[in-house]
Amino acid sequence: MMFAAIARETDRIGLVTTVSTTFNPPYIVARQLQSLHWLSNGRAGWNIVTSIEGAENFGDSPMPSPQERYARAREFTDVVRKLWASFPQEAILIDRESGKFSDPDQVSPINHSGEFFSVKGALTLPAHPSGEIPLFQAGASDTGRNFAASIANAIFAAMPDLESGVELCNDLRRRAEVHGRHPDAIKVLPGLYFFLAETREEAHALYKAAHSHLSVERRLASLQSVLGLDISGFALDHRVTADMLPDPNQPVRSRTHAELLRRYITANQPTVAEVLARPEVLASAHWVSVGTVEDVLNDIMERFEAGAIDGFIALPGGSEQSLELFFEKLMPQLVERGVFRSDYTGSTLKEHLGM
Repeated sequence: MMFAAIARETDRIGLVTTVSTTFNPPYIVARQLQSLHWLSNGRAGWNIVTSIEGAENFGDSPMPSPQERYARAREFTDVVRKLWASFPQEAILIDRESGKFSDPDQVSPINHSGEFFSVKGALTLPAHPSGEIPLFQAGASDTGRNFAASIANAIFAAMPDLESGVELCNDLRRRAEVHGRHPDAIKVLPGLYFFLAETREEAHALYKAAHSHLSVERRLASLQSVLGLDISGFALDHRVTADMLPDPNQPVRSRTHAELLRRYITANQPTVAEVLARPEVLASAHWVSVGTVEDVLNDIMERFEAGAIDGFIALPGGSEQSLELFFEKLMPQLVERGVFRSDYTGSTLKEHLGM
């Protein structure tokens, strides 16, 4: 509903909305997204999530396992895409003299009957002339990567460091080929949580202030939730090593964040203090960049030139000034370096993504 309002006030930016495949019926979602696509003239996008919690808000059943959630997501997405195709744009006639507005021979039920859904169709509104709505996905676990590689046009990636970004990009492109897709069919877009200021000292002060409310006790509890690791009995300068890591198959809040932390600990043997300062523990597994415009710009360029990113999701932190510096000084420099557009070359989200 918010994007329907934003669609009226804008004419170029893409509108990517998050919809869970665990708590919604596919027919309703197919209609809502196609409606937004028409309202925005081809600018809708769907961020497909399976959700990691929230079942208590939709009934008494517990959260399904990750395997079941992704199996449901695959079928859910397949049903939605079939529904979008069930009423093709070519079926629209708009012949006012005869009173015939669509060709019924081109509109057909999908008659889907699967493990999780039974949907007859067809959809009751036609496809937009710009074509199918772009699909985004955010899971970076092994199951999530397979799902993204099979259907996603872009992925919201969790990659706190350059090495994890290069590994994810290479792995996704390899998996895309296995699924019969072009290796560059998926745009990798990590979240960039940035703290910008005129000086490095000011930027680091903003970052510290943003997390000052998180006590050591809260960070330890967060680490146990994310990784299942209890290091409350160790001093802050004690090294955390791979042999201290718990069973990787035990239930955790997010397998993506857990796997990122496991890799970081295995590769670096950090101190307890360093582990507790990690983005996966403080908030999420986003890439964090703190400093001046030049510092953050160089951080972005390093990852782009290493093949770790195709773009990023901008997450401003610290202050309104951080946001202003991003738009007024950082983005123009990305344009000057030829890595971001100076103007729109199309009006739809598909065109913006180069699909």
